[in-house]
Amino acid sequence: MTKSELVAQLALRFPKLVLKDADLVVKAMLDAMSEALATNHRIEIRGFGSFALNCRPARVGRNPKSGKRVQVLEKWVPHFKPGKELRERVNKKEPQLRKTSGNNSSDSL
Repeated sequence: MTKSELVAQLALRFPKLVLKDADLVVKAMLDAMSEALATNHRIEIRGFGSFALNCRPARVGRNPKSGKRVQVLEKWVPHFKPGKELRERVNKKEPQLRKTSGNNSSDSL
C-alpha cells in the first residue's frame, strides 16, 4: 500500500474527513514517527508492531565494479518488529494468496 492509497482508504472510512485533511493527517503521523526515530526514540503501536533503531557496525566491503576494499562506516537503520496480533493475522490468510519462492523441496521429487 502506498501513501496515497492509505490517504484514500482513510478518506473512505471516515466520510466527514476531506481528502486534503486525510493527506495532512497521514503526513503529520509519518513526520512525527520520522522525528521520533531521528531522535533515537522507539515507536510502539499496540497490535501492529514497533519501530526502533539498530546499529550496523563499521566493516570492510568491496566495490563491486573494481573489487577494491572499501571501509563502510557504522550506521543506524530503522527496524520494524511486527506485533503478535499482526503476525497471527498474516499467518491466518489463505496460502494461495501469497507468492511462493519456487524453492519448495517437494516440487523436485
